[in-house]
Amino acid sequence: MRLSGPCVPVPSSTSIIIVPGWRGSGPGHWQALWAERLPHARCVEQDDWVAPTRAAWVRQLEQTVLAAPQPVVIVAHSLGCIATTHMGPEAASRVCGALLVAPADPERRAVLSDFAPVPYAALPYRSILVASSNDPYCPVRLAGAYARAWGSEFVRIQNAGHINVDSGHGEWPLGWALLQSLQGDFEAVRATA
Repeated sequence: MRLSGPCVPVPSSTSIIIVPGWRGSGPGHWQALWAERLPHARCVEQDDWVAPTRAAWVRQLEQTVLAAPQPVVIVAHSLGCIATTHMGPEAASRVCGALLVAPADPERRAVLSDFAPVPYAALPYRSILVASSNDPYCPVRLAGAYARAWGSEFVRIQNAGHINVDSGHGEWPLGWALLQSLQGDFEAVRATA
């Protein structure tokens, strides 16, 4: 499903950092499609998409966040959500919001085990966690526990799989609206400051 009409502009006073999950976000994935339509977005590139290590992934994410010219809004999927929660305080202080979609459970797959244990501390910025009732990579109860621990707003979607290309999520208009919500809140705070 394509978004109809012109793309709703995203405020340029934030830098969008797209954080793909394990094996990256290939063509047709909503993250790749959004990266094409958001001129100020930057996608985190990892050296090893297949055998990820927490230290390398988090270091690359932190470098990308710290190099951003404006406050950052993170758009993470799957293992990218977990990498985001592992960021240190210096990088996290640059983040003004995060859309965390279909988080992974690193304890379910040996190749992801370096990302365990998952931090269970409140994130220092507004976050929205979106999870599916039938995600094969993370039970919705665990996603809900993540949301509570991180202080994230929790959006539960029925039967949406891993919210990726395989589950039929190309453009993904709901996610786009949630991103707009995060950015709109930041703009409103800046206007009153």
